[in-house]
Amino acid sequence: MRKVALKVGYIGTDYHGFQRQPNFITVEGELIKALRETGLIENLKDSGYAIAGRTDRGVHALGNVISFRTPEKVVLNQINDCLPKNIRILAKAGVPFGFKPRYAKSRHYRYVIVNGNNLNVNEMRKVSSMFQGAHDFSNFSKRSERNPVRTIDSIEISEVEDIIIIDIIGESFLWNMVRKIASVLFSAGNNELNLNEIENLFDPLFTASIAPMQPEGLILMDTIYANINFKTDDYARNKFLSTLNEEFKYNRTISAAEKAMINKLINHD
Repeated sequence: MRKVALKVGYIGTDYHGFQRQPNFITVEGELIKALRETGLIENLKDSGYAIAGRTDRGVHALGNVISFRTPEKVVLNQINDCLPKNIRILAKAGVPFGFKPRYAKSRHYRYVIVNGNNLNVNEMRKVSSMFQGAHDFSNFSKRSERNPVRTIDSIEISEVEDIIIIDIIGESFLWNMVRKIASVLFSAGNNELNLNEIENLFDPLFTASIAPMQPEGLILMDTIYANINFKTDDYARNKFLSTLNEEFKYNRTISAAEKAMINKLINHD
């Protein structure tokens, strides 16, 4: 018997989130089906199957993690052959039997924004520094959260052409927290919120309703553990890279067609 952790990448667009749900196609549902087809697990409870975390419908990942016990040798390509091409096991690591994927050292999320509004990126960077450190994030999730205090280790904003990239690293995050932080940063860059208004959002006695940014812009980039070294499978990595490139070209074609339709309607030609 051995225990392994697998690092999972997926394009979340076609899935009803990560967590398995009856009557919905989910990333986890596909993973469990593949693990059973390859004979790696039979009963989830007996295998000690566990996950690092759930992502919402439409959210993507390069570094979500699952773990389980199995008497069988784990061959990544055998699992990947049973998965849709938009879900890939990218890496694996042998882990102690006491390993729990939920207790990560840190998680790295990235949110991407197409800068079609001429956002003030310098203002966004200024505001982003307010989020670093420990804060009460009651206004950035559900009010029913048992412990709304979270610590953000770092938050950085960069630009690549017309794309604004927000990288956030911390040990753990509340539901919708990253997307709501991105929403506040977007509003600040759009000159809709000032520093005093944003400061109020960290006061749990001040109730605010923050609409999260759309889930399709969010990526769980990585989940990092102390003393656990994942070995990336180059073949799996390249196959997933090929899928991402195909998806990117396909979506660019759709965007170009929609742009042509927009121009036609605007110009009345």
